[in-house]
Amino acid sequence: MQNNAISKNYLVILSELKNKVKQAQIRAHLAVNSELIKLYWEIGKTISEQQKAQGWGSKVIAQLSKDLRSEFPSVKGFSERSLKYMKRLYEEYQDVIIVQQAVAQLPWGHNVILLEKTTSYEERLWYAQQTIENGWSRGVLVMQIETNLYQRQLVTKKITNFKQTLPQNQSDLAEQLIKDPYNFDFLTISDNAHERDIESQLVKHIRKFLLELGAGFAFLGEQYHMEVDNKDYYIDLLFYHTKLHCYVVLELKNTDFKPEYIGKLNFYLSAVDDILKSGNDNKTIGLLLCKSKGKITAEYALRDISKPMGISEFKYLEALPENIKSNLPTIEEIEAEFKDE
Repeated sequence: MQNNAISKNYLVILSELKNKVKQAQIRAHLAVNSELIKLYWEIGKTISEQQKAQGWGSKVIAQLSKDLRSEFPSVKGFSERSLKYMKRLYEEYQDVIIVQQAVAQLPWGHNVILLEKTTSYEERLWYAQQTIENGWSRGVLVMQIETNLYQRQLVTKKITNFKQTLPQNQSDLAEQLIKDPYNFDFLTISDNAHERDIESQLVKHIRKFLLELGAGFAFLGEQYHMEVDNKDYYIDLLFYHTKLHCYVVLELKNTDFKPEYIGKLNFYLSAVDDILKSGNDNKTIGLLLCKSKGKITAEYALRDISKPMGISEFKYLEALPENIKSNLPTIEEIEAEFKDE
């Protein structure tokens, strides 16, 4: 018994020590990365200032690259191309505090992507902060930029009643989390697909679906069953949001928006608030995704609704009709054409 107790105690201690080592490794890695980015910023600052003061051109930068690589052969990152990115890094972020708070927390590869693919300081800084908060890889960061997440989540005027139905701190956060339109390009579905087909495909690709919804969404179920007055009702998709601390009812309509959709969503929100919501949960939020919406019609539909709701559009890749598919050459036919040449 004593050996068992020692063994259990040892395993607990071992687990704790492993976590401490991993956390220390992460902190050390972040510290090294931070110093590296600050070094690159300083190098960029020197190049930028010398270009203005001494007229340094591309030949001088090429020589600088050669000399730095010769002096530090084991250190990567001093190519002529990298030095030009360092110069741009300094010129885009001349506030050293911003560099320390955001830019220096990202790996160099992420910073290069931001310099290459974003068009404004505000957009660049927003993507940097989102990457830090959500732990995006370079591939995910590229995908978020290429699908215009900044515009869809921050710039587009959204149709919600959050300001009228939620406390300010929660309404501001809810507003920031909503996108318009939602991009489901990882789906390929026919134009006249039923909502259930789209739901099933979203659940099948749940990782990509949750990535598009954003951080904090926990999936609870598809066609989530609710019983009211001895009758069965089914919510398209039900989530819990860990930042908003509330249930989120998502209804999907592969049609243009109709005002009557709001009545059904309102019913579901009331049912969830009454049946599922606990005293620690905030008001349940409804999100209606439609193929398209008329802005004024949607605003009128929400105007006197007391439950918090948002209306957005969603996009997906439409599958080719069968008659067009049949006329397209197969891979084998294309390969045969090349062989004949």
